[in-house]
Amino acid sequence: MKLTILAVGKLKETYWKEAMQEYLRRLAPFATVTVVEVADRDKEAQTAECVQKREAADLLKRLPGGAHVVALDAGGHALGSEALAAHIEDLKLRGVSHLCFVIGGSTGLAPEVLKRADERLSFGSQTWPHNLARVMLVEQLYRACSISAGHPYHK
Repeated sequence: MKLTILAVGKLKETYWKEAMQEYLRRLAPFATVTVVEVADRDKEAQTAECVQKREAADLLKRLPGGAHVVALDAGGHALGSEALAAHIEDLKLRGVSHLCFVIGGSTGLAPEVLKRADERLSFGSQTWPHNLARVMLVEQLYRACSISAGHPYHK
């Protein structure tokens, strides 16, 4: 399976980078993972709507063709780890070979990005920093692959 993580902003802090690298390393036997970062436009505009529009243009340009697009959004479906693993397996059975997860910046994702997404995934109703959400996503993808492969990581 191919996985693309399309995210606004760069991970600057060493601890985020190290956590991402660890889970990307663990995920490598299960999937080919590409991380694509687009510019964080938070300091360029005066309103959240302007920031979202600029980031949306960047994100939409970078969506990989043919990928099933999953937007991380508080209004999406919250899935437990087992349910996420089962959902990914179901997508594979339906012929999906490339998943693209889209993570917005500090203002969230613009409506046009959410409209383009094939589905929305939520990490619950709490607010998470987008850098942490990126690490959480990669960890959950690794956990889902471990569950599907029958590995003991999930226990």
